[in-house]
Amino acid sequence: MERTSLELNLPDTHEEGKLYVVDSLNNLNKLNVCPAESQRSLDQEDNTGDTGKRMAGSNAGNQRLFFITFALTLTVSLVLVSFVIFLIFQTRNEVDQISSRLLSEKKNIEELKKLNNIILKHLNQSRIKE
Repeated sequence: MERTSLELNLPDTHEEGKLYVVDSLNNLNKLNVCPAESQRSLDQEDNTGDTGKRMAGSNAGNQRLFFITFALTLTVSLVLVSFVIFLIFQTRNEVDQISSRLLSEKKNIEELKKLNNIILKHLNQSRIKE
């Protein structure tokens, strides 16, 4: 009437062996039937131990990568905006210089016109005298 622990475990081990074989056959069938992407998702559903830790690590890594990329993008944007502002001020200074030159040239042209008129008047008066 007494059974040893080995005899008690034998039927359980046999049942577990059957389950293992069936599970292996199911996995083989999944490999043959499902595409690679679907198989990965199925494998992820099957593996619950390490997957949670890997996903958490992957998620943290993705967040770090996102923040690094975000910081680099902000830095590059700040540099570009600063450069554009610098160019705007430089252009403004150049335009101011050109406009001041044009104003001085306009004054010079008006002075030359006055001198021309004076010369013409003088010449007209000298012709009249002759």
